[in-house]
Amino acid sequence: MNKLTVVMYHYVRDLQNSRYPEIKGLGVGKFLEQILYLQKHYNFVRAEEVAASIDADEPLPPKAVLLTFDDAYADHYTFAFPILDRLGIQGSFYIPTKTVSENVVLDVNKIHFVLAGQPDKGKTIAAIKQMLERYRSDHQLESFDTYFERYAHPSRYDTADTMFIKNLLQHGLPVELRMQIVDELFTQVVGMDEASFSRELYMNTEQLKTMHRHGMHIGCHGYNHFWWNKLDKSAVETEIDRSLEYLFGIGVSPNMWTACYPYGSYDDQAVELLGNRGCKFALTTEVDVASPDKAGRYKIPRLDTNDLPKDRHTPVNDWFDRH
Repeated sequence: MNKLTVVMYHYVRDLQNSRYPEIKGLGVGKFLEQILYLQKHYNFVRAEEVAASIDADEPLPPKAVLLTFDDAYADHYTFAFPILDRLGIQGSFYIPTKTVSENVVLDVNKIHFVLAGQPDKGKTIAAIKQMLERYRSDHQLESFDTYFERYAHPSRYDTADTMFIKNLLQHGLPVELRMQIVDELFTQVVGMDEASFSRELYMNTEQLKTMHRHGMHIGCHGYNHFWWNKLDKSAVETEIDRSLEYLFGIGVSPNMWTACYPYGSYDDQAVELLGNRGCKFALTTEVDVASPDKAGRYKIPRLDTNDLPKDRHTPVNDWFDRH
């Protein structure tokens, strides 16, 4: 059976010397060590090879691994890209194109930096509780305790308090209200002009074009980074089409494009829309080694960087054996 390990990265940065050392990211040194570990035990493949393998029903190299980077962070250009370019490895970079074209900060990233800027999650939760009470008369809101019981469940890497904040502010409240609360928290904790912060946080068009010229793969991650499985058909179409308009404009081939679901959010409708537009394959956040084929090309799972060693000398772990 065809097997593929897909590794997912988000923040890759010089954490200790950044303004937000508490952000959940991977340090540059550990990133390099993980790349060297993968180089020792796996065979790097390109997005084009994965697409060709699926189309032709042909096997990939043994222990094939594909590197993916979500959310268009400037860190990827500054730290990850030079390492990959030097070693002759392709990365696949998935861009929520609104960040580049409009210089806004995604709500998900505002939440990340609120969490990183205020280590005491209890204070953030207390502030949210006060805001919910303030806006209660304007919205049909449930009780704070109901929301907390619904959304305060720990994940693989976050505490119950952190997941409550993320879930409530990413999708648990009406869109306008959660955006308003996120903006207030971002102003209180970060206190920086959004457009300026965006230009620091994300790559720009010229940087993306440079990476594309050097053989990196640039893929679709939606326009607004919304949850696709919570949108109607027209809204998902808009998310995909606006993203593709930008990507094709910087040189991505209409005959070789791929997608990565924001938050890993997909449903049958999203899969159908990608297929109708000729997407080669799409990535989820489901945790597993992939077995890419035509039937599953739009539901490819990935491993998180934390699932694999970050030292070139570390023995292989269980994920190697499952490949």
